[in-house]
Amino acid sequence: MYFKQFYLNCLAHASYLIGSDGEAVVVDPQRDVDQYIDEAAAHNLAIKYVIETHLHADFVSGHRELAARTGAEIVFGQKAGAMIPHRAVTDGDELTIGRVKLRIMETPGHTPEGICVLVTDTEVSGQPQKVLTGDTLFIGDVGRPDLAGAKGFTKEMMAAMMYDSLHEKLLRLNDAMEVYPAHGAGSMCGRKLSTETSSTIGQQRKFNYALQPMAKDDFVRLMTIDLPEAPAYFSQDAEINRAGAPALNGLPRPAALSPAEVRNLAAERRFGFRGRPCPGRTQYRPRRAVRVMGGFSDSDDVADCDRR
Repeated sequence: MYFKQFYLNCLAHASYLIGSDGEAVVVDPQRDVDQYIDEAAAHNLAIKYVIETHLHADFVSGHRELAARTGAEIVFGQKAGAMIPHRAVTDGDELTIGRVKLRIMETPGHTPEGICVLVTDTEVSGQPQKVLTGDTLFIGDVGRPDLAGAKGFTKEMMAAMMYDSLHEKLLRLNDAMEVYPAHGAGSMCGRKLSTETSSTIGQQRKFNYALQPMAKDDFVRLMTIDLPEAPAYFSQDAEINRAGAPALNGLPRPAALSPAEVRNLAAERRFGFRGRPCPGRTQYRPRRAVRVMGGFSDSDDVADCDRR
């Protein structure tokens, strides 16, 4: 089995390419998909599936473009309500790439549609060796439960679902199981994420504060107090991902602004520039977003960057 994690520091985002016997799957892809296509080609792999563990709110995903360019099938949890052609999977469903089996676990809590993916390299054993946990289980934390309010779920309801997903599914995995989440330190999808980008169930069972023994009611209280405000653009990104963003090379090029126009807009606080751009990236990703001339720009503080 070929396994590679792609980590984008400015978004604290991890995505994955898994390959076997000429076939591959990409899990939680970034907006820019060239790297997956190039990596797969370098290892003589054809991308068969693109799996989204949930509707990401903190960035726009490249699943639609990646599928269009490779012929891969997009996979979402059945509760995602994705508006593009896709395979809707449920608990216990299996996908196969070469000699690798991918088994789906439905793990609501961060979002109603969240899934985790158990990875079994059958050349090693018949038991799973890795689990891709999306935004359900992070290293040092779990996904925040307050992003589904618009879908009719309170943060308390989602936290209760998270407790069940953790205790009835993930914590029943063996301690040696390798854990690979979709985010690390710096992400707004949790509160106490580690700088480590992988771990094991055993290590998380010992050191993750959210996995320590406690009653369900205590867990719900712990998960729903002192939550930072969710950036306003989160709900917009989730809906973009539900429909799938158009290919980057098909987007219209923004009209250039004159220096005077930039000064005037900045004076009106309609946008501002603070922080450093990520190498090779073309746009900042703000903590809070405002619409300016049909696009996104930053407000008072710029956290990261993303090519949209």
